[in-house]
Amino acid sequence: MSSSSAVEFVAEQRRCSDDGNDGETVKNGELDHNLLLRTSTEPSAPTISLSTETFLRAATLLKDKVVEATRKGGVPDPGLVLDPTVYTGLLGTAFTCLKSYEITKNRQDLLTCAEIIDTCANVARATTRHVTFLCGRGGIYALGAIVANYRGDQSKLDLFLGLFLELAEERELPAGAEEGGFGMSSDLLYGRAGFLWAALFLNRYLGQGTVPDHLLSPIVAAILSGGRVGAADHEACPLLYRFHGTRFWGAANGLAGILHVLLHFPLSEEDVKDVQGTLRYMMSNRFPNSGNYPCSEGNPRDKLVQWAHGATGMAITLAKASQVFPKERDFREAAIEAGEVVWKSGLVKKVGLADGVAGNAYAFLSLYRLTGDVVYEERAKAFAGYLCRDARDLVNATREEAEHDYSLFRGLAGPVCLWFDLVSAVDSKFPGYEI
Repeated sequence: MSSSSAVEFVAEQRRCSDDGNDGETVKNGELDHNLLLRTSTEPSAPTISLSTETFLRAATLLKDKVVEATRKGGVPDPGLVLDPTVYTGLLGTAFTCLKSYEITKNRQDLLTCAEIIDTCANVARATTRHVTFLCGRGGIYALGAIVANYRGDQSKLDLFLGLFLELAEERELPAGAEEGGFGMSSDLLYGRAGFLWAALFLNRYLGQGTVPDHLLSPIVAAILSGGRVGAADHEACPLLYRFHGTRFWGAANGLAGILHVLLHFPLSEEDVKDVQGTLRYMMSNRFPNSGNYPCSEGNPRDKLVQWAHGATGMAITLAKASQVFPKERDFREAAIEAGEVVWKSGLVKKVGLADGVAGNAYAFLSLYRLTGDVVYEERAKAFAGYLCRDARDLVNATREEAEHDYSLFRGLAGPVCLWFDLVSAVDSKFPGYEI
């Protein structure tokens, strides 16, 4: 079945099955944003949510196509440099197969995952200097250890865990001035926060202390001290970071992603004050008309509502802040307000996790887990249902990134993970961002 056929299957389910819609049918081509808004805000409106079974089957079908495309594009070629990353490369397919295994218990997914990881490990030795989960060797070794553990392969588990712990000894991780281009950056994609996330992921699966605190605490301290250096000329914001000279605010390379990772670690009273102060600085500098967040410090353009830049990443980070600081009600309120921005403006023209509808849907799942309000689960399903119908068309409309069509953060693997997560929304996690 082609990828378009997988999407067409779901459109057919929308036409032909109940899916809890009280006899109302939604024809292919009728799902627009106005209808989504009416459905989730008017109690009397017919639901257009697809069933859990429909999302599961759609995810399984499209996952198989992602694997097929990965194998076609992943054959070693002396003239081709393969992308071994979670973000846009082969390892994103491995992550997707792991997600599939956790839902379906199909052990073929584990075998496929292990094969891809071995390929990525070989490629990364020569091509990847980064140590992060999403764009570096940290993701390869963390996933390798986790999959080996699932498969009962102790030798591979020891190998990948050893390689990961070697990365933790990288001298630039706990040291180096953030400003002026010296040392390692602190962002999620390429810097210290991205390595810390990989360690958190390993500890979640293999047990706390797998990557010991004495290796991680100095990296947390380096991020905080670098942020204070970066904000030395800025009285209103306690922590600021530059990535290639720009003070980004978003989840991928900026404050939202860095703060989100820091919120998973023990913080001193001073650290808490600075993290909270930075979040409140961002909250107070939203765009007044839309409520969206700037892409970077001082950027006046209110254009992007996505995980990488804008309200989506902030909604998830603020939801985490609300969980860590439950008495600070303003974080919860700001998370909900950011979710409203995503609902109004998040039905964008791309499909992936980084800058597309799939990533935006995860903001609602985060708010659902925070509040328990089913309206957010329904909103996530509404966005996911839109993807079921239009994912292939949206990919075809953005051919400038054709090489990433099936990738996790820029392509069709993102919707696959979203659809799998909707099988149990209370257990959902944004890939590579939520623990």
